[in-house]
Amino acid sequence: MKILVWHVHGSWLTAFLQGPHDYLLPVTPDRGPDGLGRARTWDWPATARETTPEQLRTAGIDLVVLQRPHEIALTEQWTGRRPGRDLAAVYVEHNSPDATPTGTRHPLAGRDDIPLVHVTHFNRLMWDNGRAPTAVIEHGIPDPGPRCTGELPRAAVVVNDPVRRGRVTGTDLLPGFAAHVPLDVFGMNTGRLAADGDRIRTHDLPQHALHREMARRRLYLHPVRWTSLGLSLLEAMLLAMPVVALDTTEVREAVPDGAGTVSNRPDVLHAAVRDLAADRDRARRTGEQARAAALARYGLPRFLDDWELMIKEVKR
Repeated sequence: MKILVWHVHGSWLTAFLQGPHDYLLPVTPDRGPDGLGRARTWDWPATARETTPEQLRTAGIDLVVLQRPHEIALTEQWTGRRPGRDLAAVYVEHNSPDATPTGTRHPLAGRDDIPLVHVTHFNRLMWDNGRAPTAVIEHGIPDPGPRCTGELPRAAVVVNDPVRRGRVTGTDLLPGFAAHVPLDVFGMNTGRLAADGDRIRTHDLPQHALHREMARRRLYLHPVRWTSLGLSLLEAMLLAMPVVALDTTEVREAVPDGAGTVSNRPDVLHAAVRDLAADRDRARRTGEQARAAALARYGLPRFLDDWELMIKEVKR
């Protein structure tokens, strides 16, 4: 089967591309947001092929996986076929509502011809999905292996654009945590975050180096207030890192008892990062449980099986 899908969310797409199909990735001369083509920071299979808009019109596409509202019109413009009518389609919603969880209507809420797939049960609950048929396919993560050494008694944090996103990703909470354990903040544009001597260091790393450096830290800190379930949290768990996280969005579902500390009380969270940083053996045992939990719920085989069922349903 030939599936048209845009390179929007690199980590999610890395998992999706492990399926048994041919994947057509739009590429434009400027490699802008609508034509990024293949990733340069992830290892993608040869079945993920760059395809120009001109080639898409005669590519024999069987299904389009949409991820942004304007891709509906873009698909019709580039292929001559209307998603949900002339071309089987499914829409993946990666995010929680940006505005209010009680009053944000999804862009597909007025249609019933394109299934709307959320990546967490929390997201499906928060969006007003209207009459769109909905499903949840939880994340699947390619297993990086239990690489955590915990050699550095510091906490790893992964966040892109921490200054711009501010309170959404809990950037304002970092100094409070740094008073109890030194932090290493990884991601894109982290240099805009004011470093604080040895207490807060920033690192803009390529994707292939991220897991290696995360795994050297004693624990993973997830201070996010309001986004979808962060894939970096699940990746840290698969690395066998113990986690400390705010009890927001889908985190409670992802981090069971024994895999780390989940709370909205600053005193509880501060004590947790302090204790894990000071006790390497405890951190190791907690990280092992975190890995087991992530493998059980967010393993790649389950993710791919769920998507195969969805694809068969859409193509019926």
